[in-house]
Amino acid sequence: MIADFLADALKRSIERTLTVMELLNAAGTLQGAGEMSSVSMLYKTWLEHNADNPVAYAIYFNHAVLLSNSGDLEGARLALSEAVRINPDFYPAYINYGHVLERMGLNGDGVSQWYTVSNRLGTVNGENVNYKLSALKQIGRLLEKSNFDAHAEDALRLSLEINANQSDVIQHWVSLRQRQCKWPVIKPWSTITRAQLLDGISTLSLDAYTDDPLLQLANAYIYARDDVGRPKATYHNGHAKIRAAAHPARRKIGYVSSDLREHAVGFLTAEIYGLHDRAKVEVFVYYCGIAANDAIHQKVKATSDHWLDLTGMSDEQAAERIAADGIEILIDLNGYTNGARTKVFAMSPAPINVNWLGYPGTLGSPYFHYIIADDFIIPPENEKYYSERVMRIPCYQPNDRSRVVAPAVPTRAEHGLPEEGTVFCCFNGVHKITHFTWARWMTILKAVPGSVLWLLEGIETTNTWLKEQAEAAGVDPARILFAGKRSNPHHLARYPLADLFLDTSPYGAHTTCSDALWMGVPVLTLAGRGFASRVCGSLITSAGLGDLVCTTPDEFVAKAIELGLDRDKREALRARLKAGRDSCVLFDTPLLVRSLEDVYARMWEEYTAGKMPRPDLTNLDVYNDIGINLDQDDVELLAVPDYEEKYRAELAKRDEFGYLPPDPRLWPVSSTTVKL
Repeated sequence: MIADFLADALKRSIERTLTVMELLNAAGTLQGAGEMSSVSMLYKTWLEHNADNPVAYAIYFNHAVLLSNSGDLEGARLALSEAVRINPDFYPAYINYGHVLERMGLNGDGVSQWYTVSNRLGTVNGENVNYKLSALKQIGRLLEKSNFDAHAEDALRLSLEINANQSDVIQHWVSLRQRQCKWPVIKPWSTITRAQLLDGISTLSLDAYTDDPLLQLANAYIYARDDVGRPKATYHNGHAKIRAAAHPARRKIGYVSSDLREHAVGFLTAEIYGLHDRAKVEVFVYYCGIAANDAIHQKVKATSDHWLDLTGMSDEQAAERIAADGIEILIDLNGYTNGARTKVFAMSPAPINVNWLGYPGTLGSPYFHYIIADDFIIPPENEKYYSERVMRIPCYQPNDRSRVVAPAVPTRAEHGLPEEGTVFCCFNGVHKITHFTWARWMTILKAVPGSVLWLLEGIETTNTWLKEQAEAAGVDPARILFAGKRSNPHHLARYPLADLFLDTSPYGAHTTCSDALWMGVPVLTLAGRGFASRVCGSLITSAGLGDLVCTTPDEFVAKAIELGLDRDKREALRARLKAGRDSCVLFDTPLLVRSLEDVYARMWEEYTAGKMPRPDLTNLDVYNDIGINLDQDDVELLAVPDYEEKYRAELAKRDEFGYLPPDPRLWPVSSTTVKL
């Protein structure tokens, strides 16, 4: 009996006859029986009577883990404080101590614990390396979360100086520099090369760094291969059963997302689930994000046929549930973004995997079959940059026509904007601002007297830095203004105060573009080659303002200056937007949903006919190697007309020495070779 077992262990603890090994075994037995409160009682009793034991610090540590997992953070804090008091050189306790303090909202104290580990480990050798690296990572993560970006960057840089082979640290380091608009973003130093930094950059950061779709494809492939990896098990054997059970006309569609709440993806897709024709599709929504109960979350939940929260489920459990639901087509609304459950897709619980909306580009994986786009975002000649087969709808991005706009009409004075003069705005995240984009903006401001640039605020140090960069470019820093954070209805309401939205390149406006157009503000964009650089052009074209899509930097600057100086032309654009808003393709959500249903039907036809696409992952290691050595901070590839020729030149060098397997993507396949 468990009760007798516990009573004996407690008695021997009081008598000081229960050894540490016997204590741990007893705790394991009780945990196996689900008696967590009994384990805590045993640890507490043993420590009360055996505090002088040489390894009492380790028992305090174990007890803290138990208390932390059960939500008793104060108890865990006290236990860990005892562990480090008894043994100041027991570094794992500091790591956990920092996490507990963070969960208690004591971020500064948490960072102090991790700094203690880092500072105590002056000699970096053996196991000390892992403790120091772990502490520096946690310091960087929490300082970034607390908006101390420069200090977070320093902590991560120190971590990389100890061990440069940390792709996760490189990803955060680059992201931090982008968020601070620190140019050049990719800045090597004595022990870290440019190639190492670009080789470790995250897929999203790469989109904001360069318009290089071949490198983006290769980078995504390497992430899928190395970070997602191969699944331990798949559900391919169950696909025949799903096919056999399928309704002749009605597809079981599963949408997976962590962002179905007050988030860009939530705002964009809120209306589509309820608009699906239930004679054609049965809608399953799998949520994998943070706890939410806002209006968007509730709307999606109410308008889907089936809703399941995957939070708390392992990848294996989630895949098993999706397979059990008989899902035929599974749509990933995350891609490589926070909260994604990519490993679930890797297990193929549904016969067809689709990449749509959440991530602006290819996933470069062997298990995603299709990507949904439109004619503008992926013209036929650009399909070579994608591992998935392209399926097109009239406009790739949905919109919720019932979005809420605050009723109060704000004034320019309320937002610190000049009553006269052109207000250029850009409400994209500041991490999308490159030094090329900034230079164009400064040229525009200098050419349009009295104009200002209204940006979405970053952290205070970044705002100050951008004003300093304006001054260095010969622009009065007072002409750079920042819009504070607001709830979405109030944010939308202030859009009309601006005259023209100036897009960023190469990662342009997506949701922010459709928001601006919905509120009647024209958007000027510079379209490149990659997905992220062409979404804004798609949206503008679908709203009937295709003449605001530029193809060269010079055209962008000239057009912005022309519109900045001519109020009548700007007002004519506003009038066109207003006249076409309710009839244009961009805001025709029912059309988008019907088009999705047609696309899903075509996917299923291809699958049942045995014509499923097989992703082409040929030579992507080669393209990655070329790309990371090709991209330079002083060259904007978006503006380079012979972009592919640069790759072909490098491919030719490799082919000369026989190092290049055949690949029809850019390099012709020899008639005497066989493509495997």
